[in-house]
Amino acid sequence: QVQLVESGGGLVQAGGSLRLSCAASGRTFSRNAMAWFRQAPGKEREIVAAISWNSASTYYSDSVKGRFTISRDNAKNTVLLQMNSLKPEDTAVYYCAASVAPVSVDGDSYKYWGQGTQVTVSS
Repeated sequence: QVQLVESGGGLVQAGGSLRLSCAASGRTFSRNAMAWFRQAPGKEREIVAAISWNSASTYYSDSVKGRFTISRDNAKNTVLLQMNSLKPEDTAVYYCAASVAPVSVDGDSYKYWGQGTQVTVSS
C-alpha cells in the first residue's frame, strides 16, 4: 500500500518557521517529481513547491519564493519543505504529492497524495 505521510504542521506566529516532512512508504519515488500543495479555506488547492526526481530542478510559486525551500532525500524516501518568514496568508492544509513524471508542475500529473497537515500562522 502506497502512503505519503506529512508531519511538522502546527501553529506559529507570523515571522516564524516550520519544517514539513513527507515520508513515503509502499514504493520508492526516487524517479518521480515530488511537490507540496496547499489549500486554504474557501480557496482552490495550489502548488507551492516542486522538485524533480534528481533535485536538479525546483519550482516555487511567487507567493513563497525566497521564503520556502523544498528538498528531498531519495535514500530515505522523504521530502521536506522548510518554511521561513511565515505570513498569515500561508495558513492552509499542506499536502505532499508524488507525480507520475520525473519533472512536473502540472497538478494533474500528481497521482499520489498524503492526508495533509494543518499550518496556521497567527498575526
